[in-house]
Amino acid sequence: MISLRRVFYVMALVSCVAFPGAGAEEQPAPKIGIQEKLGQMLPLDAELYDEQGNLVTLKDLVDKPTIFTFVYYRCPGICSPLLNELSKIVNKLNLDIGREYQILTISFDHREKPELAAEKKLSYLDLVGKNINPNGWRFLTSDSATIQRLTDAAGFYFMKSGNDYVHAGALIVSSPEGKITRYINGIQYLPFDVKMAVYEASTGTVTPTIAKLLTMCYSYDPDSHTYTLNVLRIATVVVIGFVGIFVFVFIVKPKTKQAER
Repeated sequence: MISLRRVFYVMALVSCVAFPGAGAEEQPAPKIGIQEKLGQMLPLDAELYDEQGNLVTLKDLVDKPTIFTFVYYRCPGICSPLLNELSKIVNKLNLDIGREYQILTISFDHREKPELAAEKKLSYLDLVGKNINPNGWRFLTSDSATIQRLTDAAGFYFMKSGNDYVHAGALIVSSPEGKITRYINGIQYLPFDVKMAVYEASTGTVTPTIAKLLTMCYSYDPDSHTYTLNVLRIATVVVIGFVGIFVFVFIVKPKTKQAER
């Protein structure tokens, strides 16, 4: 027999996932890190330089499910491991890059120019280990104002530290229309997760990460700068659930048995 404690636990967890919109406060933007902006549009009029130095707009590029990576090409830290991992993922995915999806790697260091982007592109395409459409993975640069617009819209926050930057790592996935549909945080990825993110983007499905879902159980306290468990919201859903169980067990089920006699 299932214990009441287990029933309560399951219902509390379901309340966090099944009703993600209720009671969700706007989280303050971090100084460094990722703030998920699911369902929001990227600025498609943003102008960037491709590997040949041609000026292009994001609208010119985004016409299919797109994986965005924000890095800087001189990065001595996590950027290289992230792009190395992504090259392995491209090799493992049974998806046609350039036709079914694409990758746009954008430098957030405005000092970096198309020549360096072209060098990095050659290096990482070689790492993929199979011939792919070179237009399927683009390496881009831009000016500081455009970079700020893009990273703010994507919820990617970084900070300059000396000659380098402190930043997080993530894949940010958008639909062909430029709507953000998924975040995959970190610098190591499962091929299945990436494939599902591409599929979701093709249908425009917005999917929060598990970490995002869990924060929906909590309310942000601006005074203490911490998250506290939203007990009232969880308790309300649990009570409603118990009422539903009571109605089913003591009213609906007996009536069904009587009707069968």
